[in-house]
Amino acid sequence: MNVDANAAEQTVGTSDRAGLERLTEQLNSVVVGKPEPIRMALVALLAEGHVLIEDVPGVGKTLLARAIAVSIDSPFRRIQFTPDLLPSDILGSSVYSSGTGEFLFKPGPIFANVILADEINRTTPRTQSALLEAMSDGQVSIEGTTHTLPKPFFVMATQNPFEFEGTYVLPESQLDRFMLRIKMGYPARSEERRILTMHRQGAPVETLSPVITGEEIVKLQHAVRNVRVDDSVADYLLEIVRSTREHEDLRVGVSTRGALTMYRAAQAFAFLGGRDFVVPDDLKALVGPVLAHRIVGKSFLQAGEFAAAEAILRDIVDRLEVPV
Repeated sequence: MNVDANAAEQTVGTSDRAGLERLTEQLNSVVVGKPEPIRMALVALLAEGHVLIEDVPGVGKTLLARAIAVSIDSPFRRIQFTPDLLPSDILGSSVYSSGTGEFLFKPGPIFANVILADEINRTTPRTQSALLEAMSDGQVSIEGTTHTLPKPFFVMATQNPFEFEGTYVLPESQLDRFMLRIKMGYPARSEERRILTMHRQGAPVETLSPVITGEEIVKLQHAVRNVRVDDSVADYLLEIVRSTREHEDLRVGVSTRGALTMYRAAQAFAFLGGRDFVVPDDLKALVGPVLAHRIVGKSFLQAGEFAAAEAILRDIVDRLEVPV
């Protein structure tokens, strides 16, 4: 699915808002007990960003990606990252046709609307880098030719905790392409009992129907860009960013790209909450998911101590004066 740009510029109406509410409700009905990961995934989708989920296997990461794809009526591809995976296995390659005597481009699985990059840190950095241009620019360049990816384009990547066997550390440049880094976590016992009942007759995602279209998602993405950010709120954001660069426990603070990513995420967070303006609490809610994987502490391990990073960010936010 590739949405026409003119259609995306149409005014977002009540029906589009209703579609977003139906999407949220349906995802919560399938991915039980995970309202916060669902909300963050939708923030990234509306802000034209991507999500990295770090957690142990079997807590619903794949289920969330599949449910989003079905619910927005868009093609879904799951790419299982393994040590022997090559960039061409993701992007595609040119194949010689004996009938025409020419090389024909065969698109890889990246040419879909919703991509699940499963266990992304089990493949080499070289293969991980195949996603950089796609995630940044919505296109891929192969053998001197640029191919535009369909819209909406949304990558959800999962990675196992770095202590697991056979994992590669994600390079900083790859981490930076993810708008949000989140965890799913284990469900509560009551929720897990409900999951057992729901899966008695098979996976619930198999029974889902679309509740919103890709065209409507793109319209919503354009509407998010118009969410107002007051100068005082923007200054508050920049003060958080500046504080990370000057913090005594940090070696690397948030970059300008990180600040811009935070700005866009806050717009989507506000929009998802039914507002056309950003408030400081939006930034507070997003500090950890958006910024923790963009800073490097002086005592962090190579793979990144995200819990320590989040603690430093919370300390920074607690010390700053909130604009009224």
